[in-house]
Amino acid sequence: MNILALLICAGIIIYLSSLNWRFSVKIVLVLLIFEGVLRKWVLPQASDAIYLLKDVILIGAYLSYFLSKRPPFKLKNNYTETLNLLLFLSAIWCLVQSFNPDLGSFMVGLFGLSRYLLYIPLMWLVPNLFDSEEELYKFLRLYLLLVIPVCLLGIAQFYSPPSSPLNVYAGGAEATANNNFGGLDNVTRTRITGTFSYTNIYTAYLFVSFTYLLSFLFFETSPIWKITALVECFLIAVNFFMTGSRGIFIFSGLFLLGYLSLQSLSYPGAFMRFFKKLTIPLIIIFIAAPIWFKPAIDALNQRVDNTNDAQERIFLAFTIPSELLKGKSFIDSYGTGATHTGGQAIRRLLNLPQGIAPPPAESELHRVAIELGYFGFTLWYAMRLTILLALWNVFKKLKRSFLQDMALTAFLYHLILLPAQVVVHPISVVYYWFFSSFIFLLPRLESLANFHNYHLQKSDLSSESTHA
Repeated sequence: MNILALLICAGIIIYLSSLNWRFSVKIVLVLLIFEGVLRKWVLPQASDAIYLLKDVILIGAYLSYFLSKRPPFKLKNNYTETLNLLLFLSAIWCLVQSFNPDLGSFMVGLFGLSRYLLYIPLMWLVPNLFDSEEELYKFLRLYLLLVIPVCLLGIAQFYSPPSSPLNVYAGGAEATANNNFGGLDNVTRTRITGTFSYTNIYTAYLFVSFTYLLSFLFFETSPIWKITALVECFLIAVNFFMTGSRGIFIFSGLFLLGYLSLQSLSYPGAFMRFFKKLTIPLIIIFIAAPIWFKPAIDALNQRVDNTNDAQERIFLAFTIPSELLKGKSFIDSYGTGATHTGGQAIRRLLNLPQGIAPPPAESELHRVAIELGYFGFTLWYAMRLTILLALWNVFKKLKRSFLQDMALTAFLYHLILLPAQVVVHPISVVYYWFFSSFIFLLPRLESLANFHNYHLQKSDLSSESTHA
């Protein structure tokens, strides 16, 4: 009866989301931020079902878009043919591995298949989601405003005890001891999660928000919105410390280094003006942060001092141990979804058999190799490298400053996430494919802007000729 009720609800949601695919895609992006609110506080007993809600909404959006009679924008790039071929081969191989008998059930394989393929169609939808550069700009600016309430909640969580209702995980589970900072100034503090289900999901959101806020600091001309962006950056920086994550500092540092270096080469004059304007606010932040949020900085320092596995984890993230698939051939594996925690949720929800346990793995490189085998691993990462090269190509060819900056940000985001978790990460996988669409979206928006400017100039010339 429960399964039947879930199927009926899914059908209703698919129908409603198909009524306006543009609105549905934007709702999914907002739901990414507030999904944890539903899973932790509103409906903790339905946590596993809510986890799949964004997927159901996207299915409705896909059906509406691909069945509509409106001719879509023609997607073309220098890497289009290669990318399409690798996408096709990767999809076929993922489909084959979803039937892997080691999974114990095809339903687990189907879930794993969705992690690899379900969000790829965003590459075709998003280029038709925005009709102008200004529309994209305003959407991202409003989307980043959500950083403020999320980060304020994170600060409230940090200063609340672990037993507080604010500090729970998906399903209403209480904060566990291994996710606490320990006794700091005789107070036990919790690694914050914001509106998200777990800390590692929150850090992914903070990172992507930080990357795109830099663009608004660089290009925003309105004093109010520039101050707003500075406040958002400050809140994000404070929340970085409160998550206790070391990786987010590494990722953000790499992104900042790459972004500032390439911006200084692309726009040296604008970059210097930008840097001068930020000097005073940055000095204020560096002075104020240690005073206002000293416990957060001390908490991260304590965590760094108590753990010394950072170098080992970084090394493992870039290597594939030869014994990882011991007993398997070059094309054999454990099947899609074998290492995904969501697979266990599907087994619980549908009472499915466990299957053969895969080798333990944390790194995404390891997980993809375990699930797809070495052959599938090669196909998958060849496709991801092609996307990376395509984004770089777009960055080099675009002329409009903001669009070029969007391409640069997407390129650096993809580059840094190359060894990081994407497929097995519930929000990074959505952002990954959303920003992959910039390969096609940004050149389209530039073409539309150039077309509009051309006709505007032509109209002005006609007007001057008439007056003459």
